[in-house]
Amino acid sequence: MPHTVALLTKRSDAQRVGSALGLAAGVRPAWATAALSSVLIFTTVVDIVGNVLVILSVLRNRKLRNAGNVFVVSLAFADLLVALYPFPLVLHALLHGGWEPGGMQCKVSGFLTGLSVIGSIFNITGIAVNRYCYICHGLAYGRVCSLRNTLLLAALAWALAALAVAPNLLVGSLRYDPRVCSCTFTQTTSSSYTAAVVVVHFLVPIAVVTFCYLRIWVLVVRVRRKVKVESRPRLKPSDLRNFITMFVVFVLFAICWAPLNFIGLAVAIDPLAVAPRIPDWLFVVSYFMAYFNSCLNAIIYGLLNRNFRREYKRIVLAVWAPWLFVADTSRVATDGPRSKPSPGLNNNE
Repeated sequence: MPHTVALLTKRSDAQRVGSALGLAAGVRPAWATAALSSVLIFTTVVDIVGNVLVILSVLRNRKLRNAGNVFVVSLAFADLLVALYPFPLVLHALLHGGWEPGGMQCKVSGFLTGLSVIGSIFNITGIAVNRYCYICHGLAYGRVCSLRNTLLLAALAWALAALAVAPNLLVGSLRYDPRVCSCTFTQTTSSSYTAAVVVVHFLVPIAVVTFCYLRIWVLVVRVRRKVKVESRPRLKPSDLRNFITMFVVFVLFAICWAPLNFIGLAVAIDPLAVAPRIPDWLFVVSYFMAYFNSCLNAIIYGLLNRNFRREYKRIVLAVWAPWLFVADTSRVATDGPRSKPSPGLNNNE
């Protein structure tokens, strides 16, 4: 009898959640489905096209092939990871009103989503540390941030990301959530694990990145005021533009992921009291904000970095008008490099 009462209570709770979302009978309002599907389709297409352009640009352009851009390519792979597998499954569930692929695909999708997210923040942290070393400790940059060391750090970032996501398989926190039509991390499974995820995999990296960029801003201000700081070299305009580009990447990542992480932290404090009080619309919006972030980086590079912008155009020409691309490539080869590439993240000269 107590078991029956508990089961009925759980069912009534689920029905209340479903009613609030318009999912009590497996139906979402048409306008909501259309809006969420449009956002997801746009995000997926721009994510795939944009990050493929980023990777090809770095591989093709000699100015962009440097140690610092290892993390840029790694970040692009992290964004591609979620667009190529989890996003199509989320779209399918969104359009069909439920999850159909099965339990194993649900776990794989949730695992890859977590790997992409944590891999992204670790790579953004690597970019910030790289920028900090290059701008604030330029004399030691070539030794500390060599290509070999940077590749090892990128591999370490992915290994730590996989290690961070693996406990989800043990505690059973990767489940289908009908609110976001996705197999994802369930914040109410373990309050201690949820708190650890938010703190170790979001707040701590954000703190490290903030420290690095604050130190860079201090140096930029001092240089602009023509104050000599030890024996540090003056910043070139390209270095400042590169720093601003990656700073924008970091800020947008923090803005897009902060709502979901703060919800998780609040739920971890008191799951029974806090979870039912979080509006479903806020939870859904926070998730899709996080999804949307995966397509932004390639756009930022194109808007703020001249070399990426030029390379995007050349690659598009190669696809749509090969004869124009051949002529453009010949002209570039004839002109030759005008200056020595900066060993920093993105040469923007």
